Amino acid sequence: MKASTFAKGPDATGHFGSFGGQFIPEGLMAAVAELSEAFEASRRDPAFQQEFDALCRTFIGRPTPLYRAERLTEAAGGAQVFLKREDLCHTGAHKLNNALGQALLARRMGKQRIIAETGAGQHGVATATVCAKFGLECIVYMGTEDMARQAMNVYRMRLLGATVVPVESGSRTLKDAINEAIRDWVTNVRGTHYIIGSVVGPHPYPVMAREFQSVIGREARAQMLEAVGRLPDAVVACVGGGSNAIGIFAPFYDDPVALIGVEAAGRGLKTGAHAASIVGGRPGVLHGARTYLLQDADGQVLETHSISAGLDYPGVGPEHAYLHEQERASYVGVTDIEALAAFHQCSRLEGIIPALESAHALAHAMTVAGGLGRDQIVLVNLSGRGDKDLDIVRQAAGDR
Repeated sequence: MKASTFAKGPDATGHFGSFGGQFIPEGLMAAVAELSEAFEASRRDPAFQQEFDALCRTFIGRPTPLYRAERLTEAAGGAQVFLKREDLCHTGAHKLNNALGQALLARRMGKQRIIAETGAGQHGVATATVCAKFGLECIVYMGTEDMARQAMNVYRMRLLGATVVPVESGSRTLKDAINEAIRDWVTNVRGTHYIIGSVVGPHPYPVMAREFQSVIGREARAQMLEAVGRLPDAVVACVGGGSNAIGIFAPFYDDPVALIGVEAAGRGLKTGAHAASIVGGRPGVLHGARTYLLQDADGQVLETHSISAGLDYPGVGPEHAYLHEQERASYVGVTDIEALAAFHQCSRLEGIIPALESAHALAHAMTVAGGLGRDQIVLVNLSGRGDKDLDIVRQAAGDR
């Protein structure tokens, strides 16, 4: 394929083409403007960048390794499969990259109270972790459905000093946790910073999260060149809100590399019990931005389903919507059953227990690799480790 020539950042109003923007209450406009100003200033500040880079090394444990999955490669029977090991980050997932960057921004703005939302709990854990490090108050909103299936991460957040607020409204999952976090932000906007966990929300959040997560792709690109002397033929990542995918995709935008986002097809796209916002949705406005989302004929947001709490969200980051419409990236759905099979396959063949989110990407990557030649390469962003999902997987397998 040919390298991309499309615009690689939002315009001055925060739009990626027709997607993005700032669809927010008037009471939040000043806070968003303050955040935009602080973010742009931080990008020009060598001291901020040096501190972020230093903490990425000493606190997060970057760079994370590039790993050739020899037995998965053999099982695929085609292209070589490489994994970008974000599961080896401190706290067990890529989420800490963004949480650290935003915590540094909050400190720069003099904000001492941090709020966040979480689904699988990894963003909540990451936010609680940086708040503990910097001595910031931390409140995390989490749907009670997700609290039940991610009980260990709830305990981790509380152990780190965070207040976890149960959300009983709606489907009691990530969408509803975001709604409650926004209500809190409107009420306490002066001294509070909202660390959004993905490339969703009003501008500047999508580009800001991309900036902090792009460390993944920058490392992976350099590591591929060092390890094999060339770039991969395809990069595959799971997509809920989409931060791990944008993080690894963005540094490859100008390269002749296929970018593939894998959404949660749940019990099947035809059943309606899924969370595939691009594959099964259409454009609309959700949580402050125009993007693709799951909605009915009247524009009401639909309830979603995924075995993976981190993918159980009815929308997607606006940059992904733009990549889809520009045909720079392609998007597919993987079912719960397919993700569970990939979870077990990676565990047994590589000795790596992946997050259920990452297992969606692995499932499709194996299909892609099987259709390519042995001299080709598929790079998978292994966005997190699977400790948090063991109870879910055990129950799905009928084990006691």
